[in-house]
Amino acid sequence: MRTIKTLILLTGLALVSCGDSGTAVVDQSTDFKIDYEKFTLDNGLEVILHEDHSDPIVAVATLMHVGSNREKPGKTGFAHFFEHMSFNDSENVPVGANRKMIPEWGGSRNGGTSNDYTVYYEVVPKDAFEKIMWIDSDRFGYMINTVTKAALEREKQVVKNEKRQRVDNAAYGYTDEIIRKNLYPQGHPYNWTVIGALPDLQAATIEDVKEFYKQYYGAKNASLVIAGDIDIAETKKLVEQWFGEIPSGPDVAEQNIEPVVLDSIKSLYFEDNFAKLPEVRMVFPTVKNYDTDSYALDILGELLSGSKKSPLYNVLVEEQKLAPRVGTYQNSSELAGEFVFRVRANAGTDLDQVKAAIDAGLAKFEMNGVNTDDLKRIKAELETGLYQGVSTVLNKAFQLVQDNEFNGDPSFITKRAKLTNAVTAADIMRVYNQYIKDKNYVMTSVVPKGQLELAVADSKEATVWIEEVKQDVANEEVSQGEEAVYEKTTSKFDRSEPNFGELPVFNAPKVWKSQMDNGMAVYGIENNEVPLVQFDITIPGGQLLDPKGKEGVANLFSDLMMQGTKTKTAADLEEAIGLLGARITMYSGNEDFHITGFCLTKNLDETIKLVKEMLLEPRWDAKEFDRLKQGLETSLKGSEANPNAIASNVFNQLMYGNDHRFGINGSGTLNSTKDITMDDLKAYYKNLSPKAATFHIAGAINKGETITALSTLKAWKGETINVPTVAVKNNGAGGNLYFVDVPDAKQSVVYIGKLTLSGKDENANNLDFANEILGGGSSGRLFQTLRIGKGYTYGAYSNISEREAISPFAIRSSVRANATLKSLEIIKNMVTDYKDSFTETEVELTKNKILKGNTRAYESLGAQLSILRRISKYDKAENFLDTDQDELINMTLADYKTIIDQYLTESDMVYLVVGDKATQLEEVKQLGKPVVELDIYGNTL
Repeated sequence: MRTIKTLILLTGLALVSCGDSGTAVVDQSTDFKIDYEKFTLDNGLEVILHEDHSDPIVAVATLMHVGSNREKPGKTGFAHFFEHMSFNDSENVPVGANRKMIPEWGGSRNGGTSNDYTVYYEVVPKDAFEKIMWIDSDRFGYMINTVTKAALEREKQVVKNEKRQRVDNAAYGYTDEIIRKNLYPQGHPYNWTVIGALPDLQAATIEDVKEFYKQYYGAKNASLVIAGDIDIAETKKLVEQWFGEIPSGPDVAEQNIEPVVLDSIKSLYFEDNFAKLPEVRMVFPTVKNYDTDSYALDILGELLSGSKKSPLYNVLVEEQKLAPRVGTYQNSSELAGEFVFRVRANAGTDLDQVKAAIDAGLAKFEMNGVNTDDLKRIKAELETGLYQGVSTVLNKAFQLVQDNEFNGDPSFITKRAKLTNAVTAADIMRVYNQYIKDKNYVMTSVVPKGQLELAVADSKEATVWIEEVKQDVANEEVSQGEEAVYEKTTSKFDRSEPNFGELPVFNAPKVWKSQMDNGMAVYGIENNEVPLVQFDITIPGGQLLDPKGKEGVANLFSDLMMQGTKTKTAADLEEAIGLLGARITMYSGNEDFHITGFCLTKNLDETIKLVKEMLLEPRWDAKEFDRLKQGLETSLKGSEANPNAIASNVFNQLMYGNDHRFGINGSGTLNSTKDITMDDLKAYYKNLSPKAATFHIAGAINKGETITALSTLKAWKGETINVPTVAVKNNGAGGNLYFVDVPDAKQSVVYIGKLTLSGKDENANNLDFANEILGGGSSGRLFQTLRIGKGYTYGAYSNISEREAISPFAIRSSVRANATLKSLEIIKNMVTDYKDSFTETEVELTKNKILKGNTRAYESLGAQLSILRRISKYDKAENFLDTDQDELINMTLADYKTIIDQYLTESDMVYLVVGDKATQLEEVKQLGKPVVELDIYGNTL
């Protein structure tokens, strides 16, 4: 029996007695086992522990059984806002320690809020385990006295920036709000969005924060999760010490909410400032999480639109060509559920046509019923997904803690697998008739501004609150402010910062190599954590082999290669892959073409046979080519509405120039793709040669088994392909500020950077190390200043792209519109002063952060696959991770200053702002740089 290592899980229900332990097994074709041990503290905090010694890391998560469903009208968004507040300060931990110190210990951390819960989580090297216990327990039980008005006001700005970025500045961002207001009656816990309304957030007071904390942040209302390289007996003592004195808190009553019943169909329209394509959604009230019918509804969603044989895909995409894709899915929460139809149509499409096509697709489903092979395929895919869902320590934690908190059973994943596997065709038709057929729903028509004629007829206008961002708003200028003055809570244990444990040793995965007779190299890492394998075939060329003037050929070719073989239609191929529970994809990068996939180890032989068939026997289906080309046009048109996509495309153009391949979006442009023909794709096909290709694989398979599976590819032949080397030159854009207008944007997307070096350059590692203090995650200076210190943004980072060609260094952020100039000034000064402000302290921080971070960085199969790709692409040694670490350890302060001086000169950098011209253009001119206006395609105005 194969044992799957899981994680430590702690949860707050009083359903498990102290000292309980158990094992859960899924009765499937591959044995699946989860071991756990549970106990409950006297304060009601429930704990589930699991040892996993495969990596020297520990995952810790705290789940609070409180989400936006516990808020009150007029105080919406508060659970999410409180999550932000909880990261700021606590009685025994320095201000900002969570966001800054954890990354410096080599860890990662974050939090999240849903309708139903708030979760805080970290993964750290094992030597920082007790430090995480210290931070987590202090945030949980000792943070409320430290809240100040200044911290409150600053965090309001951060949350408002998050909403602007994800909702206000995004196409279709208001749709969720419209649906919730109309699907759920006023006062229902799901009537508002998780992020809430900005006026509610702005009105929040310290008294509100304290009330929320006292009501919901008691030990009885929480689950604590710890998993990884621990000792169970020792961990029990640490949990008692650090969490045992946290108050139990008041009882939190269960919410008993009657199912939603709609009296009529509600059809609403909204003109979206950012949308370029019309979109329709239909949302039906269904069942809550863990309801038996939810499993049949999940499968129903896949049957209706999840394959090329599905009825909705068949009607909307293939027959009527109204959209490139259609989505249907069940979304279950603690109190209610929704079944969603979602179609983003081609530009200019009347949504009445889309609605009629949905009805026609459903009629086809009713007539034909459930296809047995489709049901088998979906269940096979779900089996693979079962293992993917527990393939990392943190993923196991999330799964186990939610099932324990909301269903009283941490091992419910095993029962879910059985319940899903037991769903029959009759069950699916029953839930369709019970919840969808002839039932009332909420429908939204979101159309581009000025294209109201595309909305479904007789729709009513939806109302949403839209913020007006003004210049020089006093209450939006915030800071950390003074620390709170309070009397510390007494504790029988010393709550000062504990010392590090024994330094963990990072052991790079063992790499094996081989060579096929056809010239293809093979690289592998064996990892028996779960019975899965993940693989990638990398073929040099990618977009570098696109014909001049027809950029996007490689991308379109990769899509067409997925559309069947000589003996299989696109639908047949999709079904064959799905019946194996596998996934195969093809895509083109800047410099390489990739064939990737994953499957259960037992199915690798059959999966590789399908790869061979796709490689050697492409179908060249003209109908699929026409569909894909239409879909590409729709996608490119849609990206014109996305400020982040605009910024990325224009920045690359500024870096490389109009004529360079990397200055053009890899998918191409509307102009470069319009004349692409099938013959262009057939010509590109000749570039798929095994001569310089490399097969990478990571997972539960050894070298011999891999070579046996790959023997079927011996028929793949080809000659060496000459991949052009495209020179990169300075195009003179440095020192200028470029501005792209997106009218009424609530945020400005900022890109600042310059071309630096190739991934093969001997200084590549050193530049990456030198960037860590500036923009490496939440502990970086950019994040700490622009978000934590000023509240101007939700996030700010910098990085260096890695490719063989000379690549750019880039600083990226989306800042509050009326803080655009101030943000630019801060970044400019920070980069200008970076060399002089880099001291021995930063040298040590960089070493500590990266060296310890490596202990958790390569846990997943995907991360291990990336190791193999880097070895093959950049000619790195098998032990390059070890030599990189040695290089880092030996870097001196003088080395860092030399690298910064050579590659991060501020005066050479390009500044790009994508935002509202009416309010920000004159502002940014005050930065003192020459300002050039561009359109959304990068053309000078």
